[in-house]
Amino acid sequence: MLSVILLLVMAGCGSGGTGESKSGAESSAPSSNAPSNAASAAPSGTGKELRDVKVVLDWTPNTNHTGLYVARDLGYYAEEGLNVEIVQPGEGGADTMVASNAVPFGISYQESVTQARTQGVPLVSIAAVIQHNTSGFAAPADRNIKSPKDFEGKTYGGWGSPVEEAVMKSIMDLQGADVKKVKNINMGDADYFTAVKRDIDFAWIYYAWTGIEAELRGEKLDMLYVKDYSKDLDYYTPVIATNEKTIKEDPDLVKAFMKATSKGYEYAIAHPDEAADVLIKAAPDLDPKLVKASQKWLSPRYQDDAARWGEQKESVWKGYADWMYTRKLLDKPLEVDKAYTNDFLPSGS
Repeated sequence: MLSVILLLVMAGCGSGGTGESKSGAESSAPSSNAPSNAASAAPSGTGKELRDVKVVLDWTPNTNHTGLYVARDLGYYAEEGLNVEIVQPGEGGADTMVASNAVPFGISYQESVTQARTQGVPLVSIAAVIQHNTSGFAAPADRNIKSPKDFEGKTYGGWGSPVEEAVMKSIMDLQGADVKKVKNINMGDADYFTAVKRDIDFAWIYYAWTGIEAELRGEKLDMLYVKDYSKDLDYYTPVIATNEKTIKEDPDLVKAFMKATSKGYEYAIAHPDEAADVLIKAAPDLDPKLVKASQKWLSPRYQDDAARWGEQKESVWKGYADWMYTRKLLDKPLEVDKAYTNDFLPSGS
């Protein structure tokens, strides 16, 4: 059951999508090698012992995660009485760790939370890290892929997950194109830039990482954002998730964690350069130029047009779940009101 969810997580929508992390974040050192938690002691004068809490990443550190590192290293978690350790996912993945309550918080995606909920897995999304979907199909400019119709006759690199072909078919159908004319290769976690030179024509990426890296390399990409072809594909990716047990038994923990996390992302919105420095210090194997450029591009997109960072809308959850159900990617409709909550976000300023 959870293996199906993890296939969706590893579809190109995910933070590890198609070489995004391989080209930078995946090569970073494990979190255990990062600098010690700067918030390991209680705030001066409180005398209060901090509570140890873990949050698991979906992949290795990248700019989707900057707010977590800011909240940790600038002491925002400590201000809320928390000593937060940011950890890498195990073999089962972040969703499995959060759903089983091995850790209370983790980075996930709307698509995998949706799949999980319809299979009885108790994940709950508590914040949208990025307000709009920044993922899409990317190809080197010399492949001349300017629209979904141009996918015909080309080779796509992915993982063979049903959601990949469903999205591709959905946007190709709008132009009368035939998804069966696309050759699919399972490329695993091969590096995007290596793969497009050797095996494939296009892949599903996050622009904030792989797209920005292409800019820095001077390699022009044609980027087709999936949200531009269907409002139902403008879903939240990634999100911060917890589980029903933590919400029920320890709501104060969720509230404190989200208060500090929100402050971390708000800092990254207001101070992208300084926030990038925090991430670079925490994950020194990352390319500093890539982190700086990615953060500059992504920071204004964290909150974008929402009233506050992290805000989630019922229409976004329902639209994407209905899209999945119609295309037989879900066994049953989603109970939308149980899949997400805004209740633990601080009130907007």
